[in-house]
Amino acid sequence: MNDEQLKGKWNQLKGKLKQKYGNLTDDDLTYSEGRFDEMFGRIQEKTGKRKDELKRELENW
Repeated sequence: MNDEQLKGKWNQLKGKLKQKYGNLTDDDLTYSEGRFDEMFGRIQEKTGKRKDELKRELENW
């Protein structure tokens, strides 16, 4: 799954991430145009997962 596909499914994935990782907030998951990498970095920091691990996890949902 590439970044464009992830962006397209983002609303669906936000709920699943918040359920699995209760420490993620709406602010952590807010996507702003051009700031996808920044948001993804916040998620990585809070979950302790690498970018490739998170992408793989999201692909399986």
